Amino acid sequence: MLVRFGGNVRARPGTPAKKGQRHYYLFPYDWRQDNVEQSRGLDRLIDTIRADYGNPELRVDIVAHSMGGLIARYYLRFGPVDVLDGTPSLITLYGAQRVRKLILLGTPNFGAVSALHAYLEGEPVGFRRLRPEVLATMPSGYQLFPHPLADWLIDTAGRALPDDLFDPGTWERYGWNVYDPAARARIDAQRGTDGPDYRLALQRYFALRLERARRFMWMLSTPEPATPIRYVLFGGDCALTPARIALEDDGGVPRTRLRAADVSDHAAAAMLAEVMLEPGDGRVTKPSLLARETLDPTAPQHEESVLPIAYFFFLCEQHDQLTGNVNFQDNLLNVLLTRNLPWEQVSDRPEER
Repeated sequence: MLVRFGGNVRARPGTPAKKGQRHYYLFPYDWRQDNVEQSRGLDRLIDTIRADYGNPELRVDIVAHSMGGLIARYYLRFGPVDVLDGTPSLITLYGAQRVRKLILLGTPNFGAVSALHAYLEGEPVGFRRLRPEVLATMPSGYQLFPHPLADWLIDTAGRALPDDLFDPGTWERYGWNVYDPAARARIDAQRGTDGPDYRLALQRYFALRLERARRFMWMLSTPEPATPIRYVLFGGDCALTPARIALEDDGGVPRTRLRAADVSDHAAAAMLAEVMLEPGDGRVTKPSLLARETLDPTAPQHEESVLPIAYFFFLCEQHDQLTGNVNFQDNLLNVLLTRNLPWEQVSDRPEER
């Protein structure tokens, strides 16, 4: 689409741009690694693009799908700097000086319960399934969890529970992931005599990554200084998507229910089906894309979760099929090829066209 109708040419980083040529670049990254590390890679790519064009002040347009949107948002605020070590840090808007437009496609701006599902029951990859304890070694997944402001856990009456998702004590209390007896047995079987030491090391790592994910989400949420960049959001809203998980009392023992059909109380299950699922793209809910707690897209954002939105557009499409949707492509071209959008700083410099 970008080539046939947008007049773009795919370019390799490090290849000088010909005069008048409009390039597009791909940013491949290791989706398992920490998103802050990926923001450093994005910075290196933009530096290379500027060198390709011979313009150290060039601003680029970014089209980001899913987790890529979180990487881009972090980059706009902090650039390649890691601000998750607990040291008080100001939002520098480093990346906002290097980016002209940001288009987010299926980005979980308020987190994704589907990511939490994966860390509880594993994630299918091809004909196999990654075990929860394997996913626990991948830093990026934690940064996709439901936002600390989200009601992610409910009881069978539909009431929100106060458990802190980013407290390892919550995971230990409910026997999730690295605290699951089945996971412990698998680790011990694989590691032999080293199993107990490995489990303890993995649990310490797990706690570290939970806290880092908490900080990542808050650093994306706090109000930022005035910026000319407003995000354009695209997402799906036709597929029922996990929005909450439930705890059911089983003789005094809390049992995790990822789906309403798993609840043994059938009357409660019918009600929970409407609470545990929300419209979305199968992985990211409509409210999460908008960084809201409610389905109403006109409702104001939470005062502690601010997202500078220009406008949003919803499609009847699954998460991994969003980029191929013709309505997305049509509207994307309009965003990319329109020069002076109302929220942008006007520039007549040809290199920004």
